Amino acid sequence: MNLENIVITRCQWAGNDPLYIQYHDEEWGVPLYDDDKLFEFLILEGFQAGLSWITILRKRENFRKAFDNFDALKIVKYDAHKVEELMQDTGIIRNRLKIEGTIINARLFLEIQKEYGSFREYIWQFVEGQVVINQRDSLKDVPASTEISDVMSKALKKRGFKFIGTTICYAFMQATGMVNDHVVNCVCYNR
Repeated sequence: MNLENIVITRCQWAGNDPLYIQYHDEEWGVPLYDDDKLFEFLILEGFQAGLSWITILRKRENFRKAFDNFDALKIVKYDAHKVEELMQDTGIIRNRLKIEGTIINARLFLEIQKEYGSFREYIWQFVEGQVVINQRDSLKDVPASTEISDVMSKALKKRGFKFIGTTICYAFMQATGMVNDHVVNCVCYNR
């Protein structure tokens, strides 16, 4: 068998960029239950608003360094000086509202952990603790938001979260495997 002639079918959005392919194959759509990683995705999805996800992926390591590896306990202590420092960091998206929103979201994330025992318990309740398995034939069949992401967005906004619209919530759900939106002929669909 000649392995060079095997064609692997992926979701079209993964394209040919090796970083995007690796993210698609190893992370996107894999159910995520670790609070720290869920918080990281929540913040990165907010920073992605108005930009392409590949831009965020290319800067992800810089974000991790700049935001203390997304340690919410450290982020809640950020002051005006730290915000100004982050505004000068060319390795991240320098948007003051998103940076300040990250500090607010860290505080609210910690409140949810205290209230529910974990952020995972809270966030996964929107899908009743189960991955929603969709059957999308092509990228055009994938919505930007759903009724579930609408409900999640409203609930998070009511708590005071920033940069958490329904489209961001749905992207978060896709990235963290709360929904399986790999197209049905994708190598990762039945993972």
